[in-house]
Amino acid sequence: MKKLLFWWSELTSTFWFIPVFIIFIGIVLAVSLVYVDSYSGFDPSGGVEYFFPGSPDAAKNILTTIAAAMIGVAGTVFSITLVALTLASSQFGPRLVKNFMYDRINQTVLGTYVSLFIYCLIVLNTVKDTGNLQFIPLFSVAFALMMAIANIVLLIVFIHHVATSIQADYIIGNISAKLFRNLTHLFPQEMGKEPDQHVPNPEKEKSNYATSQVLECGFDGYLQYIDSDKLMEEARKQEVFIELFHRPGSYLVKSLELAKVYSNKALDKEAMSRLRQHFLGGKTRTPQQDAEHAIHQMVEIAARALSPGINDPYTAISCIDNLISSLAYLTQVKFPTAYRLDKEGTLRIKADILTFEGMMDAAFNAIRQYAKDSPSVIIRLMEAMVTLSKFAETPEQKQPIKKHAEMIWNQGKKYFDEENDLKDLEKRYQNIG
Repeated sequence: MKKLLFWWSELTSTFWFIPVFIIFIGIVLAVSLVYVDSYSGFDPSGGVEYFFPGSPDAAKNILTTIAAAMIGVAGTVFSITLVALTLASSQFGPRLVKNFMYDRINQTVLGTYVSLFIYCLIVLNTVKDTGNLQFIPLFSVAFALMMAIANIVLLIVFIHHVATSIQADYIIGNISAKLFRNLTHLFPQEMGKEPDQHVPNPEKEKSNYATSQVLECGFDGYLQYIDSDKLMEEARKQEVFIELFHRPGSYLVKSLELAKVYSNKALDKEAMSRLRQHFLGGKTRTPQQDAEHAIHQMVEIAARALSPGINDPYTAISCIDNLISSLAYLTQVKFPTAYRLDKEGTLRIKADILTFEGMMDAAFNAIRQYAKDSPSVIIRLMEAMVTLSKFAETPEQKQPIKKHAEMIWNQGKKYFDEENDLKDLEKRYQNIG
């Protein structure tokens, strides 16, 4: 079930899914409303008749005008979208183009205009004016008129949305929101006092099995998803212990050592294949199980902002501010253990897990390295360490913060030319708890 949900999530997030779905709805509505018109026998009279076409030629003119306008505006919408994609790619990085392509408003607008165009073509084909037959799809034409008015409003909304969506603060805030949602999904529990539990000894567990086999990767690309429930079920069924060497987000090469399987008897190719099918790969990283995915997107924006060609330290500072919120949240959650037990309490899987130090490295290492010529960004990085040190409660959290603060301080001593800037940095460095 989880694997199906992953595939469904990937399908619905593709650029073409929503436009194609809206076009399909337009086709269904065209056929349905024409069917209703053919059996309704509705004859407008009084003031109502002014809202319906009075003749087949009038209906054809209305539908033709709407169809021509919609396909013309659809071309304009495509052009605006391409311009936004070009600006996003050059300023924020090509990997962020996906965020614009997957934007629901952009997809909905594109699908709606094309859908209404196809709708008008289908209804236009049903308008008849011959000697033996005269048919005017009144409700279908009236619906096309209402949708044309709605699409004019939608065009205004779309232009406003595009103008907003290419602003740096909006993009950074959007990525930050996705990062926070991803973190709250992967780390839902608050830090609490855990009861003393026996920590499994993986080396001892390995010695309980007679043989070991390497589970090789079956694809070239990023590890996108591990179906942990199915993998645990398969490990329990085959009575094996699996040591994983990679986690979602890692780039793998075909035939690379993905995991090691310990068992009492050698598994055949079919059994190893069943284990391998619970690891899904692809050409791009996905956020479903990759907690560092959005962090790397944020870091990419900051790194490009600090490049000599752009030289925009304020965008980098905005990225740091948003990363502080995410890392502060991580000080309050419980990171998952590397050991996975089955229902009987038998150790079955040792996973490659995320750590607070690893998340800190992913968030701040690259920004610090690119910011050596920007004292304001270096000082803001140190302020970030001061803020995080106030949230840190355990040695596992405090040690990485102190390590990064020391690296920032060393970089400031090396590259700062102004003595007062260095004093400001030192003042913040001394506040690290």
